[in-house]
Amino acid sequence: MNSIANTKNCYGCGVCAAVCPYKIITLTLDEDGFYQPEIVIPEKCIGCGLCLSVCAYANNDLSLEKPEKIEAYAAWSSDEGVRRKCSSGGIGFELGKQLVENGYKACGVRYNVEKTQAEHFIASTAEEFIPAIGSKYIQSYTLDAFLRFNKNEKYLVTGTPCQIDSLRRYFRLKKMEDSVVLMDFFCHSVPSMLMWQKYLKQVEKITGKVTYASWRNKQTGWHDSWAMDIDGEKNVFNSRLSQDDEFYKMFLGDYCSNPACKDACKYKYKSSSADIRIGDLWGKTYQNDEKGVSALVAFTKKGNEIIKAMINCTLIEQPFEVVAEGQMKRNVKKAYVSFVVMRMIKSKRDFSFVWWKMIFKIEGILCLPIRIIKKIRK
Repeated sequence: MNSIANTKNCYGCGVCAAVCPYKIITLTLDEDGFYQPEIVIPEKCIGCGLCLSVCAYANNDLSLEKPEKIEAYAAWSSDEGVRRKCSSGGIGFELGKQLVENGYKACGVRYNVEKTQAEHFIASTAEEFIPAIGSKYIQSYTLDAFLRFNKNEKYLVTGTPCQIDSLRRYFRLKKMEDSVVLMDFFCHSVPSMLMWQKYLKQVEKITGKVTYASWRNKQTGWHDSWAMDIDGEKNVFNSRLSQDDEFYKMFLGDYCSNPACKDACKYKYKSSSADIRIGDLWGKTYQNDEKGVSALVAFTKKGNEIIKAMINCTLIEQPFEVVAEGQMKRNVKKAYVSFVVMRMIKSKRDFSFVWWKMIFKIEGILCLPIRIIKKIRK
């Protein structure tokens, strides 16, 4: 059948569900904790193929042609409060704020404490867009927001590169491409939601029911900003990657990444279907800056015009290689003990921080021979 019925291990962007004329596609978490599309009323499917036509996973090419020239900038907000609160330089929020003030609606990602999930939402004012501040290193649920796109409105949409690739196909099909600005970011991967839920379960033994969760803060400086700040009804929980935080070790160690991130990601480094890409400007140029600097890249003329028109920001033109220094050029790879991690995550047993630390040690022992071989080769 000409549909996503047999699609497995895809990006989970949900654009297929948004485009379906009969609205019979939904997003559900699969057994490994990743969002996947499902046709819930198969007998109503007419095989029109629209779901496949917008699917970035089903199409090998990007929806945007490779740009002749890429414009790149180091950037940060002139508002010290915004810069301090955001993960890097605050440019993502400043872009959203400025476009909203110019008649756009802003579609970004917030964390829903009650549902323990990141989710896309649509903001009509700068104040409504504030929950989009800060990185959320889990897969977002998109469907509620994507179903609300209206032909009579203009949008800034921020998402992972694969979400944005599908969305450009969607907006092009709907003849809305000129009314939207698409923004992605330098993406590592998305981890299993089951891992996040196991992590929260352990944290709640300390905090009680979680009332607030935040990824990344710069209280100890931008270069030590991989942080988890979680408030609960009884206590607070603060942890950092520099203190061996288990979530970040799992996430950045690629122990439970989406299979599509490993096998089918085509969006690393210069590859994008967005108008604008943002991220942290890691590297030597700003290594002494602890306030945060945003990487800001324009892949289209529209994107660069919007960047050039920004106010209340500092923009410094830089070579792309400087702006993208420290960003991934290849897909994530499966960790040696990832199959053990996934089995433990899927089990009903309590997955304590003690177990997590043991897994990291086992991985280190297994990787030791490879590190020795690499050292000898040098």
